[in-house]
Amino acid sequence: MATMNISLPDSLKAFVEEQVVDRGYGTSSEYVRDLIRREQGRAELRSLLLEGATSSPTTIVDRAYFRSLRDEVTGARRE
Repeated sequence: MATMNISLPDSLKAFVEEQVVDRGYGTSSEYVRDLIRREQGRAELRSLLLEGATSSPTTIVDRAYFRSLRDEVTGARRE
C-alpha cells in the first residue's frame, strides 16, 4: 500500500477526527479511504449515466419487459 501525506487546516483536521469517532472508523486513513471509494463509485455511476444518456434507444423498458425477465429467470430456475 502506498502512503500519501496531506495537509489540512485545523478545522478540517478536527472534522475528520470527529467523523472517525462518530462513524466508528479505526483511523483517519480509513475514513479518507472510504471517502475516496465513495467518490470513485459516484464517478463511475456518473460515467455510466452519461454513456446511457448518449446511447441510442433500445427496447422499451416497461412492466411487460420486467415481467418477461422475471418469467425467464423463473423458468431457468425450474430447469
